[in-house]
Amino acid sequence: MSSKISKTEADRIDELVAYYRENIEQFKRFMGSVQSLFSNVEALTPYVHSTKCRIKDPEHLKDKLTRRILGCTERKERFEITKKNLFEKVTDLVGYRILHLHTTQIDKINRIILELLEKDNYVLIEGPIARTWDSEFESYFKSIGIETRDTGRMYTSVHYLFKANTRALPTCELQVRTLAEEVWGEVDHMINYPHPTNVTACREQIKVLARVTSSCSRLVDSIFQSYNESCPQPFIQKTNQHTSPDKAAKESRAVNPYKSKRRH
Repeated sequence: MSSKISKTEADRIDELVAYYRENIEQFKRFMGSVQSLFSNVEALTPYVHSTKCRIKDPEHLKDKLTRRILGCTERKERFEITKKNLFEKVTDLVGYRILHLHTTQIDKINRIILELLEKDNYVLIEGPIARTWDSEFESYFKSIGIETRDTGRMYTSVHYLFKANTRALPTCELQVRTLAEEVWGEVDHMINYPHPTNVTACREQIKVLARVTSSCSRLVDSIFQSYNESCPQPFIQKTNQHTSPDKAAKESRAVNPYKSKRRH
């Protein structure tokens, strides 16, 4: 695929990015409301290890639009993103992530998320959808009523897309994944996404890491299953031993790579 775009296309991208910059305060306010929605929720506390949040950097948006134009050119399709539909076509300008310890926690987390969105009158556009390459995890998600999708990338994460109301412009992409899967995601996004590395060894090692993190998730699942089967009182995550969702959200704004380095 060619890496070059025309001057007309470059000017169009600059116009779209400038429009995003003009409206970025809306997205900051929306991110604040999303943080408030999920922070200090007593029902979530036993299941959530930490959270992350970010607003997409305008330069990252520029890179994403460039890749979309190049993709349209390769497929001989029209690039149809305009200022009128930019915030409908690019839906991850606000990102929020919930991290948890073991896979089976997603059942309760999913139910609570859907209840919170409905209670506060958010509009669920899409989800929950579990993106996974692992057939065993795929079977589990289907068993608890979560749709699955294979995106061709070696990670497992449950995705939601929502906005404040039918008239609101900003949307939020919410991802829920285990800490083990987050390790793979951070490494892959630093080195191999959105622009694949040219280093063959790194590409192969990232594939191995995906299998290792998947095995790690299975091992953690097994540990908690064994513990719960052996102990009269099922394990409940102690809030004083882990970062609370509210504290993690504050820390993520200050030092979290997801805010400053993550690209989509």
